[in-house]
Amino acid sequence: MKIDQETLESYLKTGHKQLEILGKKCFDWEEATTFYREQVGDLHLFELTAWHLSSSDYIADTLRLIADNCQGNVLDFGGGIGTHSIAAALSPQVEKVTYCDINSRNLDFVNHRVSQIGLKNKVRCCSEVKDKEVFDTIICFDVLEHLLVPSKQLLLFKEMLSPQGKIIINWYFFKGFDQEFPFHIDDPDVVDDFFITLQKNFLEVFHPYHITSRCYRKMPS
Repeated sequence: MKIDQETLESYLKTGHKQLEILGKKCFDWEEATTFYREQVGDLHLFELTAWHLSSSDYIADTLRLIADNCQGNVLDFGGGIGTHSIAAALSPQVEKVTYCDINSRNLDFVNHRVSQIGLKNKVRCCSEVKDKEVFDTIICFDVLEHLLVPSKQLLLFKEMLSPQGKIIINWYFFKGFDQEFPFHIDDPDVVDDFFITLQKNFLEVFHPYHITSRCYRKMPS
């Protein structure tokens, strides 16, 4: 899709609000996968791009965190517009990156991005992760709050990780002060279960950046 500058700027300004409206109208936890795969369309692209542009310092520190900790075989789970996959792929200690997202528009966009900058051979784009594939690093940003049972995803990450592997994640279990994130889970029992699972299975790795993202390795046995 080709759009002019004026239209692009309009989409960037309104993407978040349009996504909020769509979420309030159409989102249902029982049909969450269908919502993200078939109904969100381009809205997530514009919403994420606008957020990245308006939060450049935060994003820069997130990319530094990735550069410090990513290595080997990397999974970017729910990779959005692909910025984190690209950052990982540019790290010399990273061998390959699997970018995974269920939104076909995101997949097309990231495929184009990595082709344009010559990373096609290092970044593989897919909508599902292969069974029993092992990763040395898993990154997952702004995804866990969109899952009905986020603790289950943590345990799946643990199974996917190599023995010395790390996960770099964040979460936002909050629907917003004005309910602008109707697709975020905020059930107290679900959130408690998430943190209990996290603390039982992973040990935090310190980093110096003032951001919400955290780095963990498997809890020593």
